[in-house]
Amino acid sequence: MAGIKPLGDRVVVKPQPAEEKTASGLFIPDTAKEKPQKGTILAVGPGRIENGNKIDMTVKEGDTVLYGKYSGTEIELDSNDVLIMRESDILGIVS
Repeated sequence: MAGIKPLGDRVVVKPQPAEEKTASGLFIPDTAKEKPQKGTILAVGPGRIENGNKIDMTVKEGDTVLYGKYSGTEIELDSNDVLIMRESDILGIVS
């Protein structure tokens, strides 16, 4: 994957693929699939500056995170769809 370094408090997230089947085994058509809300962080910016103080990022590369359904900006990077979003758009880290 091409190198991309997000600025400020932004992160690059690779969304996990949408579910293909329900728990009961029914296949979900493409038109009914939900937009993924879980992904893996590929790159992290240096953090933000607030009132002259640097605030470090709380997430790191490789973390699996949950984010809002319509968070971030979708871009294509080396034929892969990724999202660039602010750290504040991340709802939590999945452990």
